[in-house]
Amino acid sequence: MDHRSVARVGLSLLCGTQAIATIAIDLNQTHATNPEWTRHARFHVVWQTANAVLLALVELGLLWCGMLGQTLGFYLALSLTSLSPIAFLATWSARRWFGGALSDLNGIPPLELRCARRRFKIDMNMAAVLVALLTTVLIVSIYRS
Repeated sequence: MDHRSVARVGLSLLCGTQAIATIAIDLNQTHATNPEWTRHARFHVVWQTANAVLLALVELGLLWCGMLGQTLGFYLALSLTSLSPIAFLATWSARRWFGGALSDLNGIPPLELRCARRRFKIDMNMAAVLVALLTTVLIVSIYRS
């Protein structure tokens, strides 16, 4: 298998992971069926989940159907895959404007770590987004090598 095929498989795994993780995280009692959320907020999270799944299917089609050619399909799929993490970071940076938070009391709590008598809280959403973006950088470097 050549380096471009390895990169396409890696990007496929990232696309699939984004879709499956969104389903697992958002379609449960902490989000879509959370009784403390308004019905409208639950509608939006299910809409977002459906969007993520459909987008992943488009990305996989671009990677493997060859309708746009291998290189253009790869870079378009890569760009689409990067949109969700970039949008997350944009929303995170604007959260004070609309009163948003990364988590709530009945959601997924941040991971608490201790190092040299200091406590660190790591939001799992932020960690996943940063890993996704670093993975895209790695995938591009593999594709170009």
